[in-house]
Amino acid sequence: MENFSEKRRHTRIEVEWPVIVSKGDDFIEGKTKDIAFDGISIFCEEPLPLDEIISISIELPDQQSVVISGRVVWSNVYGIDDQNTTYGIGLCFVKISDEDRSSFLDLISDLPEE
Repeated sequence: MENFSEKRRHTRIEVEWPVIVSKGDDFIEGKTKDIAFDGISIFCEEPLPLDEIISISIELPDQQSVVISGRVVWSNVYGIDDQNTTYGIGLCFVKISDEDRSSFLDLISDLPEE
């Protein structure tokens, strides 16, 4: 039987970059866990509902930020740390500007794979 990682189309690259999740009028700070060409895993202080479309701003190492819209494809609503204060969330990218896509893809293409 295939496990989850074998179903992924793209290799994940572990990185820890600051993110800001826009959820309506609210903003939630977090950080990336890993990224790929088509999605991202993040940690943040609030769980997000499955299938919700959210906007995230990712601060890249070169101080540039990219804004990406993504659909929540998994969410750990019970928290992943001992105090249940950090939540893991997986996003599938649904919208990104051509300029941000170019910056993002150039950067992650140069990163070492897991």
